[in-house]
Amino acid sequence: MYINFWYPIARGEEITDDKPLRVELLGMPFVAFRDTAGNAHVLADTCVHRGGSLSAGGVKDGRAICPYHGWEYGGDGKCARVPSLGDQKPPARAKVDSYPVQERYGIVFAFLGDLPEEERPPLYEVPEYGDDGWKSQLYVFELACNYERSMENGLDPIHNEFVHPKQGAPMLSPEQMRKPPPVEELPWGSKFYMPFPTKKDSNTELTAVKTGKRVGAAGSWFQGPNQLVTWIDISAENAFHQYLFEAPVDDSNTRIFFLNMRSWLLEDEHDERIEKPTLEIVHEDIGILQRLRPIRTPTTNTREILLPSDAMVVRYREWLSDWDANGWRIDYKRLQAENGDIAYAIPSPGRRDSGNWVLDTIPLKPGGEEARKRRVSPKFSAAG
Repeated sequence: MYINFWYPIARGEEITDDKPLRVELLGMPFVAFRDTAGNAHVLADTCVHRGGSLSAGGVKDGRAICPYHGWEYGGDGKCARVPSLGDQKPPARAKVDSYPVQERYGIVFAFLGDLPEEERPPLYEVPEYGDDGWKSQLYVFELACNYERSMENGLDPIHNEFVHPKQGAPMLSPEQMRKPPPVEELPWGSKFYMPFPTKKDSNTELTAVKTGKRVGAAGSWFQGPNQLVTWIDISAENAFHQYLFEAPVDDSNTRIFFLNMRSWLLEDEHDERIEKPTLEIVHEDIGILQRLRPIRTPTTNTREILLPSDAMVVRYREWLSDWDANGWRIDYKRLQAENGDIAYAIPSPGRRDSGNWVLDTIPLKPGGEEARKRRVSPKFSAAG
C-alpha cells in the first residue's frame, strides 16, 4: 500500500454535514464530513488531546466534534475551539492532518500523502462522464483480497475465457494468447488495447445488440497503484467503458468503486438488464480473487510461473517497484506491531508548511534502488 495517490473515500451522498463518517483505508482510520458550504473534508480520525475518535462524535457548524471532550476541528484540520479553555485560543499543536479532496463521478476522493499539488499523480479523468451519449452506474464492492491481486486480475486478458465463459467478448485467439499484449506506456502506468474475435454463438447481454461498424477491440490499463480502466468496444455504437477506483482497506481487504459506463440502451428502463450480467461477471472475479494463495502478490516473480500473456501484470509490478524506490510504500507489518502504542497518521501536505505535529507519520519502507529491485522482471516460461 502506498501514500501519495488519490483514493476513493465514499459515495458523495454518504458524507453529510450532520454526522461524521468513519472510513478505514491503508490500515488507518479517517473521518469525512461536510462544512456549512457543502464541501467535503477528510481528516485523520484521532483527536490530539486524549486520542478520541472524531468519527464517533458529531458535526456542528461545519466542524468535526470530538465525543470525548468536545474539541472542534475545522476542515483544515486545525482545532478551532476547546470548550474547557473558554475563550482562549487552542494550542498551536492542536491540529490533525487534512487531505486534499476532489468530488467527482459521485465519489469523494482524497489525496493521502504530502506531495505538493504540482507533483501529485492525477486522479483519472473519465471523459465520457456527464456526456449525453453515455449512461453510468456506480457500484461499491467489498473484497477479502489484497488490492494488488485485484488490479492484476483486471490487467489479465487471458482469464476472461475461463472465469467469464458466458461473457462472449472479449475473447482472444490462440495466437493472441501465446504472445504478450501490445504495451503502451502512460505517465503513471501502462496500457494495452487490442482486437478480439467475436464469439459467434454468444447471446449474452454484453453482445446482444450490435449495430454500426464493428470495432471489436478491448483493453485495460492502470494509473497509479489503484486506478484501473477497461474498455470493451464492440461496435461504433455499442461500448462499455469501466473505471475501477480501488481503496485498500488494509493488507488483505479492498473496497472497489466501480463506475460502469455504456454507450447504448441509455434509458433507465435498461439499467437492470445491464446490471444483471455485469454483477454476475464481478462476482465471478470475486470468487477467484478471495481464494488466491498467497493472499498478497509475491515479492519476487520467481515464486510464480509467468507467461508472455502476463506482460501487463509484470509491468504493473515494475511500476510498484518504482514507487517503492520513492519511499512511498507503507511498512504494514511495523504499523500493525506499533499501532496500539503509537497514534499514526498519513502525512498531509500541511506537514510541509508547518512542524510541531502530535500524530506520528505512518511508517514507510526505505526507498532507493534496492527497493526498486523488489520485483525483478522474469524470463517468461514460454516463447513470445
